[in-house]
Parts: sequence; C-alpha cells; structure tokens
Amino acid sequence: MKKMMAEATGTFWLVLGGCGSAVLAAGFPDLGIGFAGVSLAFGLTVLTGAYALGHISGAHFNPAVSLGLWAAGRFPASQLLPYMVAQVLGGLVAAGVLYLIASGAPGFDVHAGFASNGFGAQSPAGFTPGAAFLTEVVLTAVFLLVITAVTRAEAPAGFAPLAIGLCLTLIHLISIPVDNTSVNPARSTAVSVFAGGVWLQQLWMFWVAPLAGGLLGGVLSRLFSEKAA
Repeated sequence: MKKMMAEATGTFWLVLGGCGSAVLAAGFPDLGIGFAGVSLAFGLTVLTGAYALGHISGAHFNPAVSLGLWAAGRFPASQLLPYMVAQVLGGLVAAGVLYLIASGAPGFDVHAGFASNGFGAQSPAGFTPGAAFLTEVVLTAVFLLVITAVTRAEAPAGFAPLAIGLCLTLIHLISIPVDNTSVNPARSTAVSVFAGGVWLQQLWMFWVAPLAGGLLGGVLSRLFSEKAA
C-alpha cells in the first residue's frame, strides 16, 4: 500500500506540475514560459518526485515505465496492475485540482484542450497520426533505455533522478509541437478525461504508443545488458 500511495503521489505531482505549467503559465502574453518552460517543468517534477519517493516505490509515475521495467526483467508482473491503477488515479486527482484552479481564470475553457495530447487537428503543429505514433514509440523507448541504464547497480549512486528528469525535459523539447508529448498514459488520461470530446477520442493513441515504446525500450535494455555481460 505504501508503494501504491507513493506512485499515486508522484504521478499527482507530475500531472499537476507538468500539465499545470502548460495550462496556467505557458500562455501568458509576454510572461509565458513557452515550450521550453513546460518541458523543464515536466523534467523537474520527475526529478524532485524521484528523489522524494524513489526509495519507496522506485518512482515510476508512468504505466509505460512500469511495463518497460517488467520487460527489462527489473519489475515483477504481479505489481504491474496495482502500479498502473495507482498512477492513473493519482493523475486524475491532480487534473481535478488543476481544473479547480484553472476555473478561477476568466474565459477558461477546459474543452479547448487542457494540456491534452492530440494529433491531426489537435496537434500543436498539425502532425499526422503516424508521426505522433512514431514519436511516442521512439521517445518512450529511449526514455526506458535511459532509466534502466542509470538505475543499474553499477551506476553512480544518487544521480539517476537527475538523468531521468533531464531526459524527460529533452523529450518534451523535441515533441511538444508534435502531439503535446505524452510518453505517459496516466498523464494523458488525467487531462483528457476533463477535456472530453475529441481529446478523449484520441486517448487510445497515448496508451498504445507509449506502452509499445516502453516494451521496446525494456527489451532493448535487456539485450544490451546481456551483451555487456
């Protein structure tokens, strides 16, 4: 139960900090933090969350990470579903808090997107579904490769959260224009449930592609480890 609470809390922080920066701070005229600021915010949530909660649950905060670590032989199958449920619930609570905060601003329209992921007309730059799918698979796979590498027993102690947070920042810098960056089904689910409409209709993409990328990254990391051995 303590692990589930840690995963829910960490995912709550990721969604509130990352999506909150996009909804509340990115769009201010002249003062907006922009794509770079939102990218950094997502990275900082993982960095701080991992340092705070990693010793309890491993700080996955992401169903694709949990699945990828299982594929890498680093996580038991029996804990996959509980972790994923905790992550989604934590994200939904964060999105609810963010909705209450954002509703205090004049003209707020949750159906305009609410930091949801999308492709086609819902992509920030109009990228196709195929481009969004490929982006999510590749970047999630790389994310898993980084995570498995910096958390191995031989890696320098204490630096894993920093590397993982910077990797997530880079991922967002690359792909926010493509589909608003998911690489995390719990993050995507949390806000799209509130945005509804076409955002919710496109949610399937941001489960299938990140999970596929997580599996790919986990399998590749296992192969690399075997070669190194």
